[in-house]
Amino acid sequence: MPKIKKRRVGVKLDMTPMVDVAFLLLTFFMLTTSFKPQEAVQIVLPDSHSAFKLPEIDVMTITVSKDGRVFLGLDSPILREKLFGEEYKFKADREVNLTELAQLLREARINNPKLRTVIKADKDGEYGVIEDIMNILQSKDVNITRFNLVTDLSRDNK
Repeated sequence: MPKIKKRRVGVKLDMTPMVDVAFLLLTFFMLTTSFKPQEAVQIVLPDSHSAFKLPEIDVMTITVSKDGRVFLGLDSPILREKLFGEEYKFKADREVNLTELAQLLREARINNPKLRTVIKADKDGEYGVIEDIMNILQSKDVNITRFNLVTDLSRDNK
């Protein structure tokens, strides 16, 4: 006696839960992303052949503009709030004068001893201001003897 074949039943998958999970993940990443705050001044970096990478965390940046203005920036919003106040918590840096720079550097190093200092200066800026900053860094009060100068990596066309 011949067997009766059963008709094949199609499988139907409900894709709604997968779409829901995808949108939840997308929303989570959009809401938790923190963007880098805009810098107070745009500078043009000098060229160099050094390929040394800057650290990504625990960085204290001293920026010198073309006209000699000095800005102090910290990568931690909590530390920025402690040093500069509530209004600077979400700003990248704050303009400082050279007389208060030593005190701010000392307080920043007390709050986070692992901070690494970076000097970022415009290539057309005055060298005297940068020299004053280096002298402040190496003074007895501050005692920061290791710091990096930020440059652009120049590419030779050969």
